[in-house]
Amino acid sequence: MSGSKPRYPLADFKVGVDNVIFSVDTDQNRLLVLLVMRQQEPYRDCWCLPGTLVRQGESLEDAAYRILAEKIRVKNLYLEQLYTFGEVGRDPREAPNSYGTRYLSVSYFALVRFPEAELIADRVSGIAWYPLKQVPQLAFDHNRILEYGHRRLCNKLEYSPVAFDVLPESFTLSDLYQLYATVLGENFSDYSNFRTKLLKLGFLSDTGEKVSKGAGRPASLYRFDAEAFAPFKNKPLVFI
Repeated sequence: MSGSKPRYPLADFKVGVDNVIFSVDTDQNRLLVLLVMRQQEPYRDCWCLPGTLVRQGESLEDAAYRILAEKIRVKNLYLEQLYTFGEVGRDPREAPNSYGTRYLSVSYFALVRFPEAELIADRVSGIAWYPLKQVPQLAFDHNRILEYGHRRLCNKLEYSPVAFDVLPESFTLSDLYQLYATVLGENFSDYSNFRTKLLKLGFLSDTGEKVSKGAGRPASLYRFDAEAFAPFKNKPLVFI
């Protein structure tokens, strides 16, 4: 029939999960990302984000946690689905006419504290934390995924309590400030305004305990009060 649109076959997909795993090194004021070196083609011997193809009977989130467990040991972390990347030709294994197998990447981002994250090198010859500003050209479209993940992380810190999933149960306001300053840059807020605003929101509870760090006065330890935060949940809220 003249004028009718051509009919294309349905795409056959393989689904992968790629993790953007950030760690915060507050001692050296560095935001790091975990990279691994590919052991097979395509992009053999190139750095990339930790990833995997999803197994039969496995959920996307389970695949993301599996990758985390294979690469690092950590007690406190934050994990969230980031975005789905599925542009035609994003993976060299796709057929030139794109009518063969397509490769989707459902990306996740995670945040951990550097001192608490132990790398697991089993079966991996290349695995390393890279400062965000020194990341090389990565395999596939992983530089784009990393950039997207970094923007999401900054937004999450500004508008949600993600930092408290990463910090220990008890922490000082200085610990919290250093985490924010490492990710967002030291010019995001001065410590005094940061402290005043966070305490005014009312969901940080003073434990009554203090800790000594250096030669200064002992600092109070706080806890995140999830019950006090509940009324703010799902409402626009600026933390900083």
